Amino acid sequence: MNSEQTTQVIGARAPSARKHVPGSGLWSLGALVIAGLVLAPILAVGWMALDPRENIWPHLIATTLPRYLVNTAVLTGGVGLLASAVGAGAAWLVVMYRFPGHRVLEWLLLLPLAIPAYVGAYALTDFLDYSGPVQTALRAAFGWASARDYWFPEIRSREAAVVVLSAALYPYIYLITRAALREQSGASYEVARALGTGPFGLFWRVGLPLARPAIAAGAAIAMMETVADFGVVDHFGVQTLTTGIFTTWLSGGNAGGAAQLSLVILGIVFALFALEKLSRRKVRYFQTARQSRPVLAQSLTGWAGWAAMALCALPVAVGFVLPVAVMGSHALANPDAWFGRGLGLALWHTVFTGGMAAAITVTLALFMVYGVRLSGRSLPRVVLPLTTLGYAAPGAVLAVGILIPLAGLDHALADGIAALTGYDPGLMLTGSAFAIILAYVVRFFAIAQGAADAAFGRVPPSLPMAARSLGRGPGGVLRELYLPLMRGSVGSALLLVFVDCVKELPATLLLRPFNFETLATRTQEKASLENLGDASPAALLVSAVGLVAVAILARANLGRSR
Repeated sequence: MNSEQTTQVIGARAPSARKHVPGSGLWSLGALVIAGLVLAPILAVGWMALDPRENIWPHLIATTLPRYLVNTAVLTGGVGLLASAVGAGAAWLVVMYRFPGHRVLEWLLLLPLAIPAYVGAYALTDFLDYSGPVQTALRAAFGWASARDYWFPEIRSREAAVVVLSAALYPYIYLITRAALREQSGASYEVARALGTGPFGLFWRVGLPLARPAIAAGAAIAMMETVADFGVVDHFGVQTLTTGIFTTWLSGGNAGGAAQLSLVILGIVFALFALEKLSRRKVRYFQTARQSRPVLAQSLTGWAGWAAMALCALPVAVGFVLPVAVMGSHALANPDAWFGRGLGLALWHTVFTGGMAAAITVTLALFMVYGVRLSGRSLPRVVLPLTTLGYAAPGAVLAVGILIPLAGLDHALADGIAALTGYDPGLMLTGSAFAIILAYVVRFFAIAQGAADAAFGRVPPSLPMAARSLGRGPGGVLRELYLPLMRGSVGSALLLVFVDCVKELPATLLLRPFNFETLATRTQEKASLENLGDASPAALLVSAVGLVAVAILARANLGRSR
């Protein structure tokens, strides 16, 4: 998910009250049903955690829970600080200064959004591990025979996980902070310079306080993604709350314990969600002049300009160039991997599940937002913002809330059909891609909802009023007026949801049927076996899909600000 879309989604507000439109009752009811579908997995997790078949809270507290909490807290705090420093620092440099390559780097700084964090983890490990090119070159250059002859940082560690996640998530903070800095008046900086404030003081005393709400909002999003991560921490062997869900559920066979850990994660994520909402509420920019002067960028020459370029290029190199180079080199060295067994089927599964989920998600979001806008009642307007909580819930948590209730329903349906017809259909819901698609719909509904709400808001109210006066009902107004005007927004929402579905790993791992692979799960499975040659084609395909979303993001945001 891209950062601009994320902030629109999480900061979305319910539309203002409107007059009740005749014939809108069915639309309002449908909106409530859709909201219930999106919120049901989260409510199911809470129910199972508070009323488990086996209460393992004492066991968790006495054994693994403290370790899970400490690792999760260190990772979340470390990523929040490092990603904020990188993202805010890069935004400050590209807005306030002109240096060699700044126009290109302004766009390149978004590219790590295209690379799933787990792909970055596999690449960094391969590049810096004992058998990787860096340590191999060091041993050859200095004549070292083994690892005992020299010291090298441990790659599979918590600290490395912080670096990888920060490199993947800093664009959230970069984009939001960059927009906030551009909205500020240049007069504040001119006054500070006139009073003798230097470059560092200008950032610390003027820029940072003004941009702090935006930085906090982006950091909260990055920290929520860190709590939800599974691929990076699993590869580096860091035990967090998310890996605890997999261990407790799959290895220990205790669904109630997994639900209890999920409830802890939800508590952390919702606290970060509240922090992000509070930060966005404080984002206000007041101009004292009728025509405020824009920020005038200062030119950096000599070593200062090259240093600024290097500082902006470093996160791009770690977050994008390194993963693509490592995976690309493995793909070139193993061309047969592109024709490997199962890759084509994994690609089809990815396209099918992602495409179906995107189409269903956007359709439901359009129906729900339109129904809420038609309704004159307060309940749908109150429920609408709650549907954004699905994005805040990690994929592993949603998997717990979906699979266990759905498995019970699946068995009941199979038994009922067998009793009536004598034919046992098997597990129709959990034995197919249905559960994965449902998880994608719930997880990324907020993206489509935010895009739909913004698109509806851009249509002048006089147009639907005129259509209704000409005899068009609610369905006709949506079909003949709104959808043609919103075609671009709907297309962007479809693509953004599809991209996030392609990259989703934890929910897919937990909900997929037997022998059902997607590009994300294939990458994870091959990389876990240290087989990057076979993992690289799938990883590059996932990254290529992500690049499409980054291109849309750059066109919508960077191009708009010029």
